[in-house]
Order: sequence, then structure tokens, then C-alpha cells
Amino acid sequence: MSARGRSYRYVGRVELKAAVQPGSGGCRISSAEELDDWIARRSAAELAEPFTFVVGTDGVLRLAPRRSKHVACAGGGTVLSVGEIGFVRETGQWAVSEVSNQSTGYCPDIGSWSEVARALDDVGHERPSGFTHAVVFRRCPGCQELNIVRHGGA
Repeated sequence: MSARGRSYRYVGRVELKAAVQPGSGGCRISSAEELDDWIARRSAAELAEPFTFVVGTDGVLRLAPRRSKHVACAGGGTVLSVGEIGFVRETGQWAVSEVSNQSTGYCPDIGSWSEVARALDDVGHERPSGFTHAVVFRRCPGCQELNIVRHGGA
């Protein structure tokens, strides 16, 4: 546990974490202006898809292009939440259109939403009341195989 909430360490492929370069984390977004500036540098094609995001243990949102690995966006570190996020322009400002906890490298609980909400509130943009696509992960303690639970099944 961190001072803010549960933290998640990377549990994905070792070679992906080993490839992370120091200082290579996603773009730190701590204000509406920083988000606006980051989005302004994206192409129309990039804006059509969700982006990779993490909420670091400092509670700050970090963004990277969609095809980026979450472990790279996190700079190889531990996170409070992680997933994919999309934005849409509404009434002259950016708002979150979709957000998920989809990350097989970190497998965050749906309870990590509170950290995402807090980070987005700190930025000052409209957001949904929860993950628009929540993913439930199960890992077999014996073989370590990862499964995604679908349709409310166990």
C-alpha cells in the first residue's frame, strides 16, 4: 500500500521492463494546460484512439501514445492505476470519453478507479463516474497464468 492507496508492481514480461530506459516515463500531466498542450501535439489519427495512461505513486497522471507499453509509461515503476484513456472535445475543453483499467502488465483492480478520478480531478477535466470499460483480472497462483473475467463470470 502507498500513502494514497493500493499500488501495483509490474507483473508482465521481464524483457519489456528490462528495455525501459531511465527517465523514459510518460508525459507528466498535472494541470489542464499541460493536458491541452500534450493533446495539441497529437495527430487526428492518435486522437481517434485511446492513449496509454498510468497514475504514478505520486498520484500524477502520465500519458503516452496508445501503442506504448504501460511499464514504459510508468518508467518501470510501481503505479496506483493504469489503463487506456480517450478524450473528446466538449464545450471548448477536453473531457474523458473512455477509460479502462486494461493492462495485463499491471492487472489493476477496478477499485483503482479512485486514484484515476483523483488524478483527473487534479487536472480539472470532465470525467465519467467510473471506468467505462472495467476489466477483472485473475491470476492462477500455481502456474501464474493470467485470465480476464468476462461477462461477470468467475
